[in-house]
Amino acid sequence: MEDDTELTSLMTDYFAQHGFAIEAVHDGRTGLARSLEGRHDLIILDVMLPVLDGFELLRQLRKRSTTPVIMLTARTAQRDRIAGLNAGADDYLPKPFGPEELLARIRAVLRRTGHTETVPPQTVEAGGVRLDPLTRQAIFRDEPLDITSIEFDILEVLVRAAGRTVTRDELTTVLYKRPATPYERALDVHISHLRKKLECDGHSSIRTIRGVGYQFAP
Repeated sequence: MEDDTELTSLMTDYFAQHGFAIEAVHDGRTGLARSLEGRHDLIILDVMLPVLDGFELLRQLRKRSTTPVIMLTARTAQRDRIAGLNAGADDYLPKPFGPEELLARIRAVLRRTGHTETVPPQTVEAGGVRLDPLTRQAIFRDEPLDITSIEFDILEVLVRAAGRTVTRDELTTVLYKRPATPYERALDVHISHLRKKLECDGHSSIRTIRGVGYQFAP
């Protein structure tokens, strides 16, 4: 969880080369919700987050989860490091830092906590759609689905969140590493194409939630 979108984009690209998949969120409230889903092997947590700061997020997380946490912060005072460790952080890394050091810290924490270091991408399946992130192949009702690369990325986000409304900001952050703009129509075009490709008996699994975003509803 990091509010610097440029930094998270660089981290995502770097760690993908070392077998790690990163999900980036940029505010504390969303970060806490994602963390409590229990789908992550480790959490990288910035102290200075909007909505809910890192210390309070960690305190709330530790009430219900033992997922390892590495805290990042530009605040280097000893009392801040102690506060983070006392709140339940497994490690604490001050900014600026090199990606190699963070990678080493991640591996050390995963070894120490007994978590698997790397997890190969798992097939995602819901509502007759099956996606293989490794080969980027899509299957719909046992037939290959002809979709573009960006359509695959959109569909993967929606299928992973099946039944939950995914906001436009959430999708554009994943796709373009930035929030949605009011006059942006590209996302709507991609969604429209996907909706047609997933039609069955005149209905599609992708719904538009007016004013909010989209939902994959199997």
